[in-house]
Amino acid sequence: MHRIDLRFREIARTHSGLVAVDDGETRLTFVELDRVSDDVARALSVSGIDISEPVIVPVSTLAVDLAGFIGVWRAGGVAVPLHRGMPVAAAEPLLKRLGARLMVNPARVAPVWFGSAGDLVTRLSEALPPARPLLSGAGTIIFTSGSTGLPKGVVLSADRQADKLDMIRGEIGFEAGQSMLVGLQLTFSFGQWTTWLTLLGGGTAHLRRRFDPERMLEEMAALNVDRWPVVPTMMRRVLTEPGADAESGWSGTVMAGGEPLPAALGHRWLDMHPATRLGDIFGLTETGTCDFFVKPEEYRQDAGSIGRAGLGIDWRLDDAGGLEIRSPFAMLGYLDDPEKTAETLRDGYIATGDLAETDKEGRVRLIGRAKDLVVRAGNKIAPLEVEAALLAEPTVGAALVAGVPDAQNGEAVVAALVPAPGKVIDLDRLRAALSERLERYKVPDRFMVLEDLPGGATGKADRGALRRLISEKEEKAGLART
Repeated sequence: MHRIDLRFREIARTHSGLVAVDDGETRLTFVELDRVSDDVARALSVSGIDISEPVIVPVSTLAVDLAGFIGVWRAGGVAVPLHRGMPVAAAEPLLKRLGARLMVNPARVAPVWFGSAGDLVTRLSEALPPARPLLSGAGTIIFTSGSTGLPKGVVLSADRQADKLDMIRGEIGFEAGQSMLVGLQLTFSFGQWTTWLTLLGGGTAHLRRRFDPERMLEEMAALNVDRWPVVPTMMRRVLTEPGADAESGWSGTVMAGGEPLPAALGHRWLDMHPATRLGDIFGLTETGTCDFFVKPEEYRQDAGSIGRAGLGIDWRLDDAGGLEIRSPFAMLGYLDDPEKTAETLRDGYIATGDLAETDKEGRVRLIGRAKDLVVRAGNKIAPLEVEAALLAEPTVGAALVAGVPDAQNGEAVVAALVPAPGKVIDLDRLRAALSERLERYKVPDRFMVLEDLPGGATGKADRGALRRLISEKEEKAGLART
């Protein structure tokens, strides 16, 4: 029994009266979630769904959103989660590309891009979607944001998604009945797998639509959750809150992923919250997520690396130091893009776009994104290296580095900084300290001290957003001068 929906059926029978999901307002037991999922599946069948037909699933981290996924799978369809709050201009091209004729909406909450709540199943079109052999056996299509152009539609196999959960469970030592507080979007593969892992283990998934850094640890202690899946940017925000070093009473495990976790940030977290445990996870949507693991019991010595590959994962470095991963849980391909699929899945390996190196212990360390390298006066600079040096300073709570156009050097290195709680950043002292840790050309040309780092839709710190912020500030400054 591979598929998530089939496994959930069995769990629902044995855990019927226990709470499966709680979004802070609505709580559903396993039997209730199972029943709503069946309602969705029956409504899709009445609507004439075809096998492997893509179906839109609006999500906004509500408890009943999960019934949308499960109901689509039970009806033989492919779930395509789109956030209800997605701007119309962003949603319309995706809807057009999909050609989907059906949308499920068990929450009956209107998506911004649709304009009305509709029925349990809404017919978007009378025309069947185009025939797509790639979707045979597929479970989910996840649209990932790209640096240019339209997002890529990553097609994931239903069986492989379920099998990957088994691998993850073994690697992180996830036990039956453990609960999680999931403050990640359900359009995000990280948010999805942590939720399914919890439910299939018979635990409660506490979904949260809003991230409240001031109350997060207190809420986890009150709920007695076992694990908190989080992007490091969220950890930074918790640590920069007033009173961040106060004892919260929570002693669970933090599972960091979605973006690199700097060693300085990880150590700072454990120093301030010694009762907690911290692990790091690295993977891509294209590989089925979660390929490398730093386990909590090994974090102190493995900090700053992505650890070691999980069971069944093979990897290599290309001639330029690019990390490539081969996974039995990998995507089936990119939706309607066989050329990009062939380009990405070469010899079964997927190019991650990350530059990496290995140490004598066999751990893999990321040294930057190939596309993020800053070329300053002919010198190539990895932002992650500069950020690590910045975060070694006790006055710096968070740092993000990017390259911006510069008339003299081609690109300039700009660092956005957030002060550590109760600290003031002295830029002169910071420059002096950096000159002892970095080669001169790697020291940032400019610094920006902000209240928070610019981020993207999934909560990650976003270099593109930083570059846009700098461009906007320069444009405003230019207008002011004229």
